[in-house]
Amino acid sequence: MIKYVMRRAATYLVMIFLTTSAGYLLAVSTLNPALLEQEKIPRPSPEQVQANFASLGLDPSLSAWDRYTQWLTNIFLHWDWGRSPNGAYINVEFGQRIWVSTRLYLAAVILSIIIGVALGVYSAARQYKFSDRAITGYSYLVYILPAPVAYFLVQMGAVAINSAAGQRVFFVTGISSPGVEPGWPAFVDLAAHYVVPTFCITIMSWGGFQIAQRQYLLDSINADFVRTARAKGLTRNQAIRRHALRVSFIPVAQSIAFTVPAIFAGGFFAEAIFAWPGIGLWSIQAIGAQDVNAAAATLAYGSFLFALGAIIADIATTVVDPRVRIS
Repeated sequence: MIKYVMRRAATYLVMIFLTTSAGYLLAVSTLNPALLEQEKIPRPSPEQVQANFASLGLDPSLSAWDRYTQWLTNIFLHWDWGRSPNGAYINVEFGQRIWVSTRLYLAAVILSIIIGVALGVYSAARQYKFSDRAITGYSYLVYILPAPVAYFLVQMGAVAINSAAGQRVFFVTGISSPGVEPGWPAFVDLAAHYVVPTFCITIMSWGGFQIAQRQYLLDSINADFVRTARAKGLTRNQAIRRHALRVSFIPVAQSIAFTVPAIFAGGFFAEAIFAWPGIGLWSIQAIGAQDVNAAAATLAYGSFLFALGAIIADIATTVVDPRVRIS
């Protein structure tokens, strides 16, 4: 198992290197932060712009290949991902924002998986009944509903509740309140800011897991080995629990392994709407700010997450499927 994981990790490491390198070369060839300098008042001279960017390691006079080799050398030798046009260090910005994104999505992802899989099993066991139709219908609705629209609707609902109550019941933006004392008050304030975004991400994410689990379980329920188990005296629920559930969870486990990184890497809508300065929002802002190094760093982060998801999918398959063995 360890040797297999190491081989897979080496393969994905090469893929991450290639995608990040290609992304950097594309970004350095198309993004031009010097254009934004012309919007400043007073407008700096070309010589000042040149000197400023050269001091930041963003010298526009160098070729794309020279900047790439300089950037890559700093990463390999010093783990220095460079600086932004505003002078900020990419390592510092990334370290702060990845923690924000992790705090925002971790609880929501865990809840989405648990609720989605549980409701998928529940609805499959009650196929075509009212509960099945209601749960599956809702899942399809949120599956096709654009995430920004759903987030805005929930946010507006929280604002309406605050207005009706005459006081702030829910926090709809930000990660914390200014001036809160450290310790327990800060923890309570942080938890209060979690409620609305965690609720939004959860109700928007579990629909896909519910649909997949229901469909795969229904396929397994009608399989020959389940009918054989029932012929031997097991009830329908016993046959589902002992035989069909594990088989149906195999493809679901693989989809979870790939979906979770996608949620972490692509959650810029939630971060923008709820004003959480995480990785997803930073990746969009990097394009607008013509920030080559930040764009490359977020691309490398996304590539790493999907590679990690692929490895986890392989491991999950061996755990839930007794027919698969890794040698």
